[in-house]
Amino acid sequence: MTDLTWAVQMRHIRYVLAAADHGSFRKAAVSLNVQESAISRRVRDLEVWLGTPLFIRNPAGVQLTPAGHQFVFHGRRTIAEIRTVQSEVSTIGKGQKGKLHIGIFSSLASGFLSDLIQKFRTRHRAIHLCYVDGNSTGNIAAALRQQRLDVAFVIAPSRSEGCESQRLWNERLFAALPVGHPLARRIEIHLGSLTDETFIISDTPPGQEIHDHLIQRFATLGRRPIVRYQDVGRDNLMLLVALGHGVTLTSEATTGAYFPGVTYRPVIGETLPFSVMWSPKNTNPALHLLLDLARSMSEITGRSEVTSSSAGSRLIAAPSRSHDPSR
Repeated sequence: MTDLTWAVQMRHIRYVLAAADHGSFRKAAVSLNVQESAISRRVRDLEVWLGTPLFIRNPAGVQLTPAGHQFVFHGRRTIAEIRTVQSEVSTIGKGQKGKLHIGIFSSLASGFLSDLIQKFRTRHRAIHLCYVDGNSTGNIAAALRQQRLDVAFVIAPSRSEGCESQRLWNERLFAALPVGHPLARRIEIHLGSLTDETFIISDTPPGQEIHDHLIQRFATLGRRPIVRYQDVGRDNLMLLVALGHGVTLTSEATTGAYFPGVTYRPVIGETLPFSVMWSPKNTNPALHLLLDLARSMSEITGRSEVTSSSAGSRLIAAPSRSHDPSR
């Protein structure tokens, strides 16, 4: 007899367990809603394949042999494990459990992304979230296509082959200044006030996006910014600002993090657009739960911005973002 396929082996196990439970092939057949001959034949095939009898047949029914007892013991464990696997796989398939790798190119200190993550965790506590800083992923699109990342939140991206993106929210642009800088005495500043400043920008994301924004906006003023790149992350970049190496620009969410010697001032009328990126080939159910929540929050935020636009000047002047220790 040839080796049994996995599907047939599972059927054999079920037949043996039913026969052992009922002490009869006939009663086992009734409980499983199959022909008695089917059970008898399958059990005989299994005994031939194993090279030992599992049951002692008699007119009253069947009794397990010592080998049969051992088979039933392991068979019950196998069925239980399969059911556990089926349950776990089912919950993952429904998005009730699983893992999600998230590329962070903004900040979790405050703002839209922070609110999104908190709401998602509240609704889906069984989904494990793994965070990856943007400067650890290399090429974002490649990481998404290869599913090393499930999703990335980035400053509005250009088109990337094999990826989709959707604009979600805007964040006000802030200047990060040394506490003693003359502009730190203002509640808010114009971009034109920064034309003579030296900007220090990280080589890691979102440094290039900040640089591109600077070039574009300064061009409207007929100027070109002075930019010095530093091969450091966001935290050390802020410490360089505190040490007087220059100023930098950052998103509103980042201002929720305090750095000694650094103060933040909103740049009037300037915002950074943020988007979500993902691969359409990614079938992770948790990804689509996160995308659905992000879209619904974005719609609500959009309506909120329209209805509160008249309060914009008051929002920009809010001092809670400055973290100025001299105040």
